[in-house]
Formats: sequence, structure tokens, C-alpha cells
Amino acid sequence: MADRRLQVFYTVAKQLSFTKAAEQLFMTQPAVTFQVKQLEEHFNARLFERSHGKISLTPAGELALDYAERILNLTAEMEARVSELTGQVSGPLLIGASTTIAEYILPRMLGEFKQMHPETQARLTVANSETIENKVAEHTLDLGLIESPSHHPNLVTRACCEDELVMICAPNSELARLTVATPKQLASHPYITRESGSGTREVIDDYFNHNGVPADELNLSMELGSREAIKGAVIAGLGFAIVSSTTVAKEVKLGELAAVPLNPPLRRQLTLVYPQEKFRSKLLQAFLDYMASCPYLVEVTPNNKKK
Repeated sequence: MADRRLQVFYTVAKQLSFTKAAEQLFMTQPAVTFQVKQLEEHFNARLFERSHGKISLTPAGELALDYAERILNLTAEMEARVSELTGQVSGPLLIGASTTIAEYILPRMLGEFKQMHPETQARLTVANSETIENKVAEHTLDLGLIESPSHHPNLVTRACCEDELVMICAPNSELARLTVATPKQLASHPYITRESGSGTREVIDDYFNHNGVPADELNLSMELGSREAIKGAVIAGLGFAIVSSTTVAKEVKLGELAAVPLNPPLRRQLTLVYPQEKFRSKLLQAFLDYMASCPYLVEVTPNNKKK
């Protein structure tokens, strides 16, 4: 219901890119530029400075962004409250998740939730944990499920379940003969890891550091942007990696990879994040309630004791 020009301007302002805004809005770049130009003509003020292929907000743009965010949030709240008068839980649920959760945990959850509430439509965005956090904070996602604790001050954070990580290597590697692997045993071997910003990378770096192996003492050979790429490199014998045990069950069963438990064990909390606003739609609340009672999530308390 909010002015389309305002929605387009808000997306460009948050992304600071006409190209990225066009992708997010499923519009062409000329259409995005036209909408922003119309809004600038309406206000008789420039909202963006354009220089050397980059854009930044003008003082008028900063002011417009502040109001746009409030207007769009109020519009979304109004639409949700009016629709809830019917008593139905319905509409789109915008969920973000890091790759492990998106591929191994969420599909079953979303299927069960859809059976409970047929009028809902889940829309899933897959990215690393840092990106998901930012999108939830920007209100482009309703909630996120990430693989590390959240550091964002404007988000509510809730641990939802535990996940155990293991060391993987090629079956013919000398590491495959270990019954358990310690950080010091692994330090000298070629190590393959995720990119900076990945929740998995953060958890593993902390694990090594807390167990006497600083990052600069690891024999880092590759940083790869996906779990599948990491598994492929390990299968090729290029090094070891540390991954969620749930993501390599098939390869271990087929004999393509060897998985060795870590000592001390490495278990991480998978984290749910959502905005702090007092208003919460019936749809979002229904999904949060469903997650709290989901029978196959091993929920944990803040002191890491299983419920």
C-alpha cells in the first residue's frame, strides 16, 4: 500500500546500489532509476550523490530514509493487523538461513508448518550468517536462522538447537586413522575453511583459539564459499576441513570421506534472530511458537544444557 517510489528509494538507500536494489525488487535497473527520479522530482531535492560509479545519500536522502523506514514499517503492521481480523494465519513468511540449516533442517520444518497453516507461503533466502543478520535488521527478512551467535544489537537472539561438527578428510589420509582429532594434531595439516563472514568459520576459529591454536598457526590452504566446494576439495585430498556432521553423512556412508570426532567435542548452537519491535505479526508468532515445540530440534538453554 505504501508509495512504490518510497519502497524503491528505501531499497536503493539500504543497498547503496541501483543494481542490487533492482535484483532484490525483481525490477530492471532503468525502472528503479525512474522511480527514484520521480521521488526526487516530487520533493524537488536530490536524494543521492552519484560519483565514479558509487552513490551516497544526501542530507535530504538521509532524512527521507528515516521517514521511509517508519512509514514502511507502519504500513506492514497495518496490513498484518487488518488481515489478522479474519483469524487466519496467512501470507508470506520471509525466512533467511545459512546453508547448512537451509538444506538439512528447514525443509522438513517448512513442510510441517505449511500443513498446519496452508494459507502461508514461505520464501527462503540462503546466505552466510552475517548477511542474514543484516537482512533481518533491515526488515527485508522476517527472521533468520544462523550458525553462530548473533552480534547485532537490534535483534532478538534465541538458541534453537545444537549441531556437532567433525573433522573430515580423504579416506586415504593419515588423519583418517585417528579415532579422535585434537586441535594441535590438526594444526600442521593443510586446512580448508569457509570464507570470512560465515557462521561456521567463526565457530571453528574460536574453537581452535580456545584450545591453544591461534589462527596464524593453522596451515590454511584454501578459503571456499560453499560447503560443497569444501567437500570436493577434501575428497580430492587437498586438506582437511571441519563441518557439521549432518552435512557429510552421505559421503561418509559411500566411503568418499572419513569423519573423525573432535576432542574436545565441538558443538554449536544454531541461532534464531528476529527484530526487537513490539509488534509481531500472527504469522511470525505462529512460526516462532512452532519452532519452540518442534519435536526434532534439540533445544538448548543459555547455559548450554539440553532441555
